[in-house]
Amino acid sequence: VPWRTKAPFLSPSLSPPQQTPVTMATEKVKDPMGSIGFLEAAVKISHTSPDIPTDVQLSMREHFLRRTQRMQRQTTEPASSTRHNSFKRHLPRQMQVGSLDLGNDYMVDKDEKPTSIGRIQPELYQQKVPESEDSSNDSSKNCGKINFSLKYDYENESLLVNILKAVDLPAKDLCGTSDPYVKVYLLPDRKKFQTRVHRKTLNPTFSESFQFPVPYDELAARKLHMSVFDFDRFSRHDMIGEVVMENLFETSDLSRETNIWMDIQYATSESVDLGEIMFSLCYLPTAGRLTLTVIKCRNLKAMDITGYSDPYVKVSLICDGRRLKKKKTSIKKNTLNPTYNEAIIFDIPPDSMDHVSLHISVMDYDLVGHNEIIGVMRVGCSAEGLGRDHWNEMLAYPRKPIAHWHPLLEPKKSEKEVSLRMDYSVRVYDFG
Repeated sequence: VPWRTKAPFLSPSLSPPQQTPVTMATEKVKDPMGSIGFLEAAVKISHTSPDIPTDVQLSMREHFLRRTQRMQRQTTEPASSTRHNSFKRHLPRQMQVGSLDLGNDYMVDKDEKPTSIGRIQPELYQQKVPESEDSSNDSSKNCGKINFSLKYDYENESLLVNILKAVDLPAKDLCGTSDPYVKVYLLPDRKKFQTRVHRKTLNPTFSESFQFPVPYDELAARKLHMSVFDFDRFSRHDMIGEVVMENLFETSDLSRETNIWMDIQYATSESVDLGEIMFSLCYLPTAGRLTLTVIKCRNLKAMDITGYSDPYVKVSLICDGRRLKKKKTSIKKNTLNPTYNEAIIFDIPPDSMDHVSLHISVMDYDLVGHNEIIGVMRVGCSAEGLGRDHWNEMLAYPRKPIAHWHPLLEPKKSEKEVSLRMDYSVRVYDFG
């Protein structure tokens, strides 16, 4: 190259040797932090040569910058990935970290004091139960308080129940209030009294008295039941809760007026008795005939506005989950204690007695609309409790009527649907 011959020759003894660009680049690798000085030196060397285009100088500058930055990245320690931190958070709580083999690079000196950094702390993973859940459990048991008084009137032989007030009722409406009223029963009688509705309040004052005719000797067998409801004009009334006083003589002998406070217990439906039904079962094996005689019912639930019902009894023959036949008694008007004494007969072979059951429903007849179910019960080998015992006793004593009282139960949703379908269906068969 011609320009290299023009450079003056210097003896080693006269001046230090001139460093070439290759030698300086090698030293800059050892000292990457002096990249700026290296670039300045490179530019000075280029000044001794003929003019170099500006774009070439810029490309050379960028080339050296990229090279030095790559050298710096290679000399620094690799950084740990952040995804490992998230992996550590998903480790099991009971995992023994001390038992892991981490290799020689992670050996801890014996003289070094242990720290809590990097150690799993189980107490940090304990889930705290929100206070709202605790409060919801408490509110599900207590829905305010009700204040009432009891006194027995010896002259009229009746119990006086005075509903005074209620406090701290839960809000059932969207506006944060309720429209409460109280239903009062003296069980097992089905006679019901009801207070007036108090609008938009959680602390209503009722001050209403009710009189239940009952002999003093029968008070020990009676229960006072109060149901608190929220009135709704356009839908079904919401039940706030209920109060049941099992022992009327718990506080006094009722000779004088006794003031009582009781907690209102959470409930979604009234737990008052639905009533009882009495019937007999008799089976004749030789004729294959089963006779169910409906005798009477007592203390049925009032379904009409008048405080009474129009009850009748419907008996269905069930075999392997299928309804084969259905028969009904006559309707008794305006009564909660009807007497029937009507026999219902089914022809069942002896070898089929283990596969059948009887579903008994006490219905309230309604001239307009569909008939409502008051209560149900079932007898048969697959029944439960008294229904199964009554059936087995009938089979053990053939040709002999066996009579028992049975409490009525709330019907299931499926039973209600089947009953409604049967009431609206067309009568194809003559059940007699």
